[in-house]
Amino acid sequence: MTDFTAKRILIFVVAYNAEKTIEKVLDRIPAELRLPNVEVLVIDDSSKDRTFECGLRREVSDCAGMRVTFLRTPFNQGYGGNQKLGYRYAVDNGFDVVALLHGDGQYAPEKLPALLAPLIGGEADAVFGSRMLRKADALKGGMPLYKWVGNQVLTTFQNALLGTRLSEFHSGYRLYSVPALARIPFERNSNDFHFDTEIILQLHYAGLAIQELPIPTFYGDEICHVNGLKYAWDIFRTMLRAKCHEKNLLYDRKFDVGQVEHLYDLKLGFDSSHTRALAAIRGGSRVLDIGCGQGLLAAEAARLGAHVVGLDQHSAFQNVPGASFHQWDLNSPEFPVPVSEFDQVLLLDVIEHLRDPEAFLEGLRSGSGVRQPELLITTANVAFFVTRFMLLLGEFNYGRKGILDRTHTRLFTFGSLMELLEQSGMELLEVAGIPAPYPKAVGDGWLGRFLLHANRVAIWFCRGLFSYQILVRARIKPAVPHLLRQTVESSEELRRAAKSGVT
Repeated sequence: MTDFTAKRILIFVVAYNAEKTIEKVLDRIPAELRLPNVEVLVIDDSSKDRTFECGLRREVSDCAGMRVTFLRTPFNQGYGGNQKLGYRYAVDNGFDVVALLHGDGQYAPEKLPALLAPLIGGEADAVFGSRMLRKADALKGGMPLYKWVGNQVLTTFQNALLGTRLSEFHSGYRLYSVPALARIPFERNSNDFHFDTEIILQLHYAGLAIQELPIPTFYGDEICHVNGLKYAWDIFRTMLRAKCHEKNLLYDRKFDVGQVEHLYDLKLGFDSSHTRALAAIRGGSRVLDIGCGQGLLAAEAARLGAHVVGLDQHSAFQNVPGASFHQWDLNSPEFPVPVSEFDQVLLLDVIEHLRDPEAFLEGLRSGSGVRQPELLITTANVAFFVTRFMLLLGEFNYGRKGILDRTHTRLFTFGSLMELLEQSGMELLEVAGIPAPYPKAVGDGWLGRFLLHANRVAIWFCRGLFSYQILVRARIKPAVPHLLRQTVESSEELRRAAKSGVT
């Protein structure tokens, strides 16, 4: 038996032109929910009829111990906009659970106790009343066949894109944990009817648990305000945009939930920046790994016989035999170790994060003395064809990962990176394009391998357009002061040798 007094519950009713039904909906709220800790909030979205006036009568009348609040928007907010107001009310007033009802009576208030139970018991973050858990019942309940088919087509498409198994995405009978709502940016969602899809996407990306329970289907003589074709298009566009955000092809703030990932996984087993870096490391060499993250690449290099020192601003470096670590702000002007002691320097996907790459490279060159270590540098190619295509569509925004990672401070093409390195005193030894990590994005199967191979062929034709990353192997030439000192010292040796030869 569920104890409904254990949580503060808000029953939120969205209403538009509902003067004939709103009081009946309130009357149908079950007796076990008519408690002091339960409040009913009705927001009339600037109806053209007497919905608000009818509500005011109920607000001042005896509601059997249940508080009822009626509000009216100053101008029409739309279905999604009305929900934003109700959920903000729930968050601001300290409710634990909010249940969404419709003022036209399409969703049965009698099912509220059953739908509330998982939230009261802490078993879910959101509960959806589904008409499609038993699909035939929806048709028996009066759902028009074209709506039933459209519901199923859209739901199948949405499940396929998200990897979910919801029976329907389009029920308006929804209940949420208010702390869960507080974790997602629902106020950034559309004011239109596809608000419901956007909030599902936010819950999904935040890793919050959704539970579905069956509800009866009822279609009466209420007026439908949904334009079906526009709604379907909005859903299709929203899903594709969310998927592109998920794959870091574009950025959409409303889907930016969860923690920002600072550390990257190792990409091995296929052609990648990490694979190429390991191939370039010489056994027995001393390697300085700048921006080493948790030390995954350092561990692989140590296994090849290299002696690795890692530098990073994050202290997530694991205990790696044959490697050591220094926590260091990469924007600091002073290196914590003498760069001149190393044979190779790795700067993998780091330069784009630096506040002043020119000053950093000058400091690296100055610290190298006359040793002339080899520098291996990789960075994203901003001229990658996907980025160019997005620009063609008018899209340019930063995301959580990828070429347009929002922590990037500088973007490079092949030409601009080569110019930067040459002006910083580097002798270019190799310049190459690296394909996109398709095995990571779509799985290391036949499709991922095919796309990887196709990308490599395309790079051969036009590396500036089809390279996902740029790789440059360079030799750090001595800075002029070091070169002058070396010139003076070597000249003195020659002078002494010449004098010895004369005598």
